[in-house]
Amino acid sequence: MSLLDALREAVGASNVLVDDDLKSSYETDWTGRFSGSACAVVRPADTAEVVAVIRACAAAGTPVVVQGGNTGLVGGGIPAGGEVLLSLTRLTDLGEIDPAAAQVTVGAGVNLSALQRHARSLGLDFGVDLAARDSATVGGLVATNAGGIRVLRYGSMRAQVVGAEAVLADGSVVSRLGGLAKDNTGYDLVSLLCGSEGTLGVLTRLRLRLVPQLRARAVALVALPDTATAVALLPALRGTLPDLVAAELFLPAGLALVRSYAGLPAPFAAEHPVYLVLECAGASDPTEQLVEAVAALPSLLDATVATDAAGQRALWAYREQHTEAIAAVGVPVKLDVSVPVGSLPELVDRLPDVVGTAAPGARLVVFGHVNEGNLHVNVLDAGDGAEKVTDAVLHLVADLAGSISSEHGVGRAKVPWLSLSRSATEIAAMRAVKNALDPAGLLNPGVLLP
Repeated sequence: MSLLDALREAVGASNVLVDDDLKSSYETDWTGRFSGSACAVVRPADTAEVVAVIRACAAAGTPVVVQGGNTGLVGGGIPAGGEVLLSLTRLTDLGEIDPAAAQVTVGAGVNLSALQRHARSLGLDFGVDLAARDSATVGGLVATNAGGIRVLRYGSMRAQVVGAEAVLADGSVVSRLGGLAKDNTGYDLVSLLCGSEGTLGVLTRLRLRLVPQLRARAVALVALPDTATAVALLPALRGTLPDLVAAELFLPAGLALVRSYAGLPAPFAAEHPVYLVLECAGASDPTEQLVEAVAALPSLLDATVATDAAGQRALWAYREQHTEAIAAVGVPVKLDVSVPVGSLPELVDRLPDVVGTAAPGARLVVFGHVNEGNLHVNVLDAGDGAEKVTDAVLHLVADLAGSISSEHGVGRAKVPWLSLSRSATEIAAMRAVKNALDPAGLLNPGVLLP
């Protein structure tokens, strides 16, 4: 039996795509920067079908690329050439919520919006949120240990995962879905799979921690003289605003792009050097507390506070539409990085010269999560200088004792620079784990490890 015949037997002929037109949307990432060709796109519907697919590929010696919602930024879910592309978007089971434990088990293909709606139906919520919520899948978020706009309050994906089920490279299944609050029986395989970018196993189901739904919200947009001021304000904001959920940074270049793309009005009468979105959420209305905290900010240039849902969405649009606005004008070099929070101002200040030297004439747009020192660096019109831009920016981040990947993973794009963030000993240890669980290199070859 040929590999394609085995795959059709495993998932049904209609879920094995070999026609170029049918495969194309899976073979190119949404930014348009990374693309490749898969021998087939396979769409299993449950764990048993994933097992059958993995065993068929292992028997044929054909590597597998694992893909969730295809919202990644580093090429980790895109084939290099000739692999089977395993799309998990049909694994959409939404399990019954356990209100006592505040947990739920869901399929890896469930998108973030669906998970949020499911949790909110019982007065709960999910701690992670991000702009790609309608497309990003839970499995992809866990595989890359995604963060988003609420890390300040709830942490990244690893903090939300209390159990997982995954298919290993030999087709065996690891299933830890009990969701026990305390379990000290050896290595934490669930945490190991989180952030492994599909190189150790194919996540099929996740047991997730839920949080109380906080319906009372207030959002402020404040204008500040520089990034250093924004960072300096954080301790006071965290101290006076116990309901603080988000602190998001963007700059004039990004604001101009978003306004042009979405037709938004100017938030203030004058342009300012730095903008910060603050959101508070609680069981009771946090508006008065937020207004008082904003009014007391030193060096404040301007501010506006929204209490109704429409006004809050309008303020968030200035920040959340950055990604769409950037993609609308070209294929960007996207670099998700982090530095110690105290070094964030230096990173912001030095980036224009570093990018300008690597790619003269390129346009720099940055935004990020100020509380985590996480900056999304976007470079448009880099042309042939894309590789030079990546090298220059990642070396700058390393010089500031930062990480070359804060929440989107290493993928294929950043593999040559992994040593800037990981020592040779760490890389050897990770490779030993990879070799132990996937000795034939079947799963996501070329991703994460050089």
